[in-house]
Amino acid sequence: RSSDLSLKDLLDANEDKVKLRSVDQSEIQSLEASVERLVRERENLGAVNLRAEIEINELKSKLLEMQNEKEDLSLAIKKLEDGITELNKEGRNRLRSSFDEVNDNFKKIFTKLFNGGNAELKLIGSDDPLQSGLEIFASPPEKKMQSLSLLSGGEQALTSISLIFAVYLSNPSPLCILDEVDAALDDTNVGRFCDILKYLSDEQDISFLIVTHHRLTMAKMNKLLGVTMEEKGISKLLSVDLEKAVEIKEAS
Repeated sequence: RSSDLSLKDLLDANEDKVKLRSVDQSEIQSLEASVERLVRERENLGAVNLRAEIEINELKSKLLEMQNEKEDLSLAIKKLEDGITELNKEGRNRLRSSFDEVNDNFKKIFTKLFNGGNAELKLIGSDDPLQSGLEIFASPPEKKMQSLSLLSGGEQALTSISLIFAVYLSNPSPLCILDEVDAALDDTNVGRFCDILKYLSDEQDISFLIVTHHRLTMAKMNKLLGVTMEEKGISKLLSVDLEKAVEIKEAS
């Protein structure tokens, strides 16, 4: 072992080289110090790990496995990003198509409710439909186009009703239930509201079930269903067929 070597052994091993020149005492001491330092450094390294090669191979195997997992994960991320891109593309197309359809319906219903004027929906804030906001603009007859918030209360209510029907008509069902939609309308606007109900009922073959307390709305309906409480704690359902009542009145 190198730790068992002495300076004499080193000199004997290199006798031919040493003879070429004289060696003084200080140089011998320097060499001895160097040998001792090297021996200490070797001893500080500790015992030789006989499993080093095995451990290296195990680490290489784990590293290879991790690299394969990284590649699989990167591929999965790429597929997910592609899927998100495709979904966003499809979402934009569908949203744009639905928006255009609702906007067309909104313009038509608004014009019928107000007997003129114009209205439109606009996407604002971004060119991307998925990131943009929605603004409602309306122009009742003889008024300029302006934001919904600048209209009067009655105009806002009718415009909102127009939007409700516009969205509904984009995917209509045979029955539509409206709860107190006419509560904020005056008598004139209630008449317009009932007219649009009749128009949609005739043109789209839609039946409307209206929950209301407004007398004019009830007067325009074909059939009334009411709940009364003649005795405390006992409710009773009343039904009146207005069309049949009119027929009986005319016959009499």
